Amino acid sequence: MDLFDLFTILIVISASCAYLNTRFLKMPEAIGIMIIAVIFSILIIAMNYIQPVWFDQVRAAVAQIDFYKVLFNFMLSFLLFAAAFHTDASKLKVERRPIIVFAFIGVVLCTMLVGTMLYLVADWLGFKLPYTVCLLFGGLISPTDPIAVLGILARFDLPEQIKTNIVGESLFNDGMAVVVFATIYQLVGDGHSTLEPGPTFVFFLKEAGGGILLGAAIGYTMYRLLMKVNHYQTEVLLTIAGVMGGYLIARWVHVSGPLAMVIAGLLVGNRARKEVMSPVTEDYLDKFWELVDVILNALLFVLIGIELLIVHFEHSYWLMCLAAIVIVLASRFLAIYIPYLLAGNWLGLDNKAPIMLTWGGLRGGISVAMALSIDDSVVHKDIIVAITYAVVLFSVIGQGLTMERVIRRLYPEKE
Repeated sequence: MDLFDLFTILIVISASCAYLNTRFLKMPEAIGIMIIAVIFSILIIAMNYIQPVWFDQVRAAVAQIDFYKVLFNFMLSFLLFAAAFHTDASKLKVERRPIIVFAFIGVVLCTMLVGTMLYLVADWLGFKLPYTVCLLFGGLISPTDPIAVLGILARFDLPEQIKTNIVGESLFNDGMAVVVFATIYQLVGDGHSTLEPGPTFVFFLKEAGGGILLGAAIGYTMYRLLMKVNHYQTEVLLTIAGVMGGYLIARWVHVSGPLAMVIAGLLVGNRARKEVMSPVTEDYLDKFWELVDVILNALLFVLIGIELLIVHFEHSYWLMCLAAIVIVLASRFLAIYIPYLLAGNWLGLDNKAPIMLTWGGLRGGISVAMALSIDDSVVHKDIIVAITYAVVLFSVIGQGLTMERVIRRLYPEKE
């Protein structure tokens, strides 16, 4: 099956899932589309007992999709830019303290907590996972996915401060987690069993700091170009070129593309919107990037759903999957609560914030993509992919479906 045929089939499936959700389920898009895609995958798996040849053909077609490349080399740049473009930077500025703490320090802390707990629990369950492999899982599962978060939280009436913290953190911590994951993955690939602080810090600083600087340069360049023209078709094209070209440069110079897109999107969506865009251009750019966001979101959650066809599950993995869900939730809570306990007044958050930030921190496609990107030569890759998929399913569907109940329990005054 060639690339165009495969892409066409995915778009048809995405449109069908979106229609069924809008027409019948009426759930937040991320949840509804993923549920339908997972059910579709389960039905295909059931067909293995009736038409195994047909099932093998479908599974082979899905296996052709390099989820990591599709997400990280194409979709993620557009999704992060679109999310940042529609985010009010002035609100992020007000909540900059907790956002910076949770997106940067919190990710590192969560990675260490997840890795350490998984190492201990896996050993207790009879799985001898190397500590660096457990940390690798911690790095890929620590980011909260802005795509899932924005798609679900938009439906609920949360206090503005908490919503801004969840959205702001999710925009930055996925870029941060990609850097952490890449750092640990390099160590795993080199056969190291422990982290070396010096080289690790240098690599991390180059990726994260370079991504932020590059994003500022891309955003400012787009701002200057948009200032010189007043032609919405050209201005839409300039933003597309900025996203694609900027992300390509990030890959060439080996800095964080996700962080670069977030910074560029915030600059264009706020400064350029206020200072250089005409009302017509602003309207078209808003609608264009909203449409890009909706289409790619639908495609992403369909991809997550059908990836179930190629995830290798052993019966012995089920306890590990359940343990991983508990470990990730506990680590997320501790990664929020410890900074809150140490600097609660400075962060300016109420005592309900740690619980809400824990339950509202959804995992999504970024974690699945990073898990699938692990080389087959890495020991225990199958276990890491399986427990990642289980955590993401629980996060999007379980936490997503109960989000409204948690909000009502924590913030009854919002009803």
